Amino acid sequence: MSTGFFGDIAKIKYEGPDSDNPLAFRHYNPDEVVLGKPLKEHLRFAVAYWHSLAWEGGDPFGGRTFDRPWYDGGVEKAKLKADVAFELFSLLGAPYYCFHDADVRPEGGNFAESTKNLNEIVDYFAKKQEETGVKLLWGTANLFSHRRFMSGASTNPDPDVFAYSAATIKTCMDATMKLGGENYVLWGGREGYETLLNTDMSREFDQMARMLSMVIEYKHKIGFTGQILVEPKPQEPTKHQYDYDVATVYGFLQKYGLEKEVKLNIEQGHAILAGHTFEHELALARTLGVLGSIDMNRNDYQSGWDTDQFPNNVPEMALAYYQVLLAGGFTSGGTNFDAKLRRQSIDPADLLYGHIGGMDCCARGLKAAARMIEDGALSKPLDERYAGWNGDTAKKMLSGEMTLEDIAAMVEKDDINPEPKSGRQEYLENIVNKYV
Repeated sequence: MSTGFFGDIAKIKYEGPDSDNPLAFRHYNPDEVVLGKPLKEHLRFAVAYWHSLAWEGGDPFGGRTFDRPWYDGGVEKAKLKADVAFELFSLLGAPYYCFHDADVRPEGGNFAESTKNLNEIVDYFAKKQEETGVKLLWGTANLFSHRRFMSGASTNPDPDVFAYSAATIKTCMDATMKLGGENYVLWGGREGYETLLNTDMSREFDQMARMLSMVIEYKHKIGFTGQILVEPKPQEPTKHQYDYDVATVYGFLQKYGLEKEVKLNIEQGHAILAGHTFEHELALARTLGVLGSIDMNRNDYQSGWDTDQFPNNVPEMALAYYQVLLAGGFTSGGTNFDAKLRRQSIDPADLLYGHIGGMDCCARGLKAAARMIEDGALSKPLDERYAGWNGDTAKKMLSGEMTLEDIAAMVEKDDINPEPKSGRQEYLENIVNKYV
């Protein structure tokens, strides 16, 4: 049933690359088969509840610019927001959505009231999911916005805040399981420090590890079959984040023996803030076996902050999905649009324009990546570059059959004096441009 929020806009359809209709897909045909399965199953699109429905359009120098009918209300306004949300998901044909508890329910006067509000909305979501067929990709807890979390959640020096955080995570895991969520994400928005003058880093590491261990224990206790995901979050907003990037998070997981239970949800904007490319973070997660899901967006490279804009850089997206496909594609994960409108984009239709453009660009990127894989466009040159390691002597050096002394003797005896070989970076960049 239409809420009227989007006027008379009908369900967004695929019309092909020659279409001039701004409310149509030009590249995302959900049923188009690529590498043996439809695009909708490759991409597994999700809409982020917090940016699309809860964000009010403010910035550090000004407040609300959006005028939404569900703002400033209780549970009934939250249900109206849910009606509009599921209408948005359905218009886009997005199979999934994601949410924090604070996005979907009004804040209560205490924990019990907030939990009551959340449970009421979860029941409402269950009905909306049944009506629309839209599913929950993942749920999570907002443990960073309220002032109680100003010194962290699991890493807080106050054990009462740790306890409140644990209880909140439990309610959100319960909600995620009830709604059939396929993953549960932990966002450590304030798990870090501003100054070491008031920080016991060792203690805080142990606290964060204990919280994550309890999450894993509870997952198995309740029979939640979804994947636990941790999202790296550099400089957002804590000066020194403990979950800075893929390498940092993996080192943390290894230190506490949790790397077999947890995978990562990797965001394009966070990769940039960490001084990496999205491609790098995905490639490293693939190499380490912890690639779970992605948050797709882009940053403004001039602002130096996580601006969470809708993605529009097809070459970057092609290289990102190239890594996803090399990892075998998504299993429980997907492509969540952790992207928000610009504060001047105040019309309801702008929500559709943003997602349509992002979904089209993702489709173009994934299809380009698939063609590169089918043609061996990048893998063949890579195999050639490392071909020398297929020789018997090279294999012996890596297997341990040769010691440092053996290798040194061989170099001297055979007069090995290698010359450098071109890495052909420009050639490879031209190959990528050929596909995008």
